[in-house]
Amino acid sequence: MYGFNGRLSESFPSQLMVDITEVCNLGCIHCTHPVFKTSKVYAKSMLDPKLNQKAVDEIDKHGKNLTKYIRYTSNGEPLVHPKSYEMIQYAVDNSGTKVTLTTNGTLLNEKKMTRLLDTGLHMIDISIDAFEDNTYEKVRVGGDLKITKKNVLKIIDLKKKTNSKTKIIVSFVEQKQNSNEIENFKKFWRENGADEVLIRKLHTNSGDNVDHLKNNLKRDTIQRRPCLYPWERIVLTAKGFLSFCPTDWFGKSIINDYRKTTIKDLWNCDFYKDLRSQHLSNNFTNKFCLQCPDWANTSWPMDKNKSYADLVERLLYEN
Repeated sequence: MYGFNGRLSESFPSQLMVDITEVCNLGCIHCTHPVFKTSKVYAKSMLDPKLNQKAVDEIDKHGKNLTKYIRYTSNGEPLVHPKSYEMIQYAVDNSGTKVTLTTNGTLLNEKKMTRLLDTGLHMIDISIDAFEDNTYEKVRVGGDLKITKKNVLKIIDLKKKTNSKTKIIVSFVEQKQNSNEIENFKKFWRENGADEVLIRKLHTNSGDNVDHLKNNLKRDTIQRRPCLYPWERIVLTAKGFLSFCPTDWFGKSIINDYRKTTIKDLWNCDFYKDLRSQHLSNNFTNKFCLQCPDWANTSWPMDKNKSYADLVERLLYEN
């Protein structure tokens, strides 16, 4: 029941997450970044564009029809990286797959919006998380909803005027501070041209956000099943390492230095095989996975609750 099926490939990851920077301009309450920023592992790291090029070239060589998309994101705000546009452009031009960006939208101006759309990337996911100004101020600390909303409406307008094929989606992490605004949020953005409105589940970032544990589906409430991530994706971190978990902020899921290996070799290495076996047997020697409750929020291809990857496939492959 669990394993390489559907979009999941044993030969190569079906998605690559590229965390291009550790720097962020906000301090969202559902995010680990405020704590991460005070830790010893925080280094304001920026991904070396040469490693981005190496990853893109690997996907072009080994991931054809296997890697469904590259997702530019970060343990921070991707557009803070001074080479973010160039890296996205290289991926669009050379990867042979779909390219997406996740951003908080606060740094966009018309020039930057035009530059992004001109890259030809396939999807921009803008995290907003609120409908009311005061809620946004509480949830996305340091941000101003009036500015963000204006930016998103502008890029939607530019997309229409330029006949860009880039999909614009807006997202919302449901939590106690904003759950009463979901329907208004959906209605507003659907009426104002967003290609999709995504309501995300609140998770604990691998157990690091202790305050969210009580809101999370804990492993003692249902029988534990394998987490999807070891079968689905690999993460290239801003420090240049390859990691097996997209919600790890503190380097606990790092496998190897990408400067010393390849994605293809790592995906089929003994470490990954053993990690998958631990998940299948529910017999963990990997302490990081053992303590994490977020496995319950991952969605396999056969699940009724569809995942982010299913959304991407629907928007970028079926339409």
